[in-house]
Amino acid sequence: MDKKNINENNDDKVSSPEEKNITEDTKKGDEKEEVAPEEIIKELEDKLTRTFAEMENQRRRYEKEKDDAFEYGGFTFAREALNLLDNLDRSKITLENDEKLKNSDLSKKIFEHLDIIKKDMVSIFKKNNIEQIETINKKLDPNFHQAMMEVEDASKDPGTIVQEIQTGFMMKDRLLRPALVAVSKKPNNSEKKDEIDKNEAKKDKN
Repeated sequence: MDKKNINENNDDKVSSPEEKNITEDTKKGDEKEEVAPEEIIKELEDKLTRTFAEMENQRRRYEKEKDDAFEYGGFTFAREALNLLDNLDRSKITLENDEKLKNSDLSKKIFEHLDIIKKDMVSIFKKNNIEQIETINKKLDPNFHQAMMEVEDASKDPGTIVQEIQTGFMMKDRLLRPALVAVSKKPNNSEKKDEIDKNEAKKDKN
């Protein structure tokens, strides 16, 4: 091989300026990607800390769910069972309004049996920490009561429960269902004035 051919082959092997720049940038990039061992260790420690924190939160959630399942496992069943009490009360009202059964010995016996069944059910509920919500003469509390109507009553403070439409129940510290109630309100002044005017008009006629 002559000298001229050797020089040509060497020229082919010499990198162009662009190729040199690419090579230098690649080397610089490799240098930038290099991370100190201390930083790697710190990053791993952070990941471990976050992982342990997530595991602890999950463990607490599991413990709470387990406790709730133990304490309130029969919550849905208890709420459905309240319909039995409602049906007993409705049955009693229906029988009381039956003209054929009114004041008969048969109706008295039926009422006695219905009362016994209801007392037994209420007793079972109490044993399982299910209690009736107090209503009559209590101040309306949206956490336990649901007002269905207002009744004018000058002798009561506004918002006082004067009638229970449906009994409410608590299961420990949880609301099974709110009590449906009627609350008092102040009498309408205009109606009261009309009534006074009518009474005065009657006196004048007399």
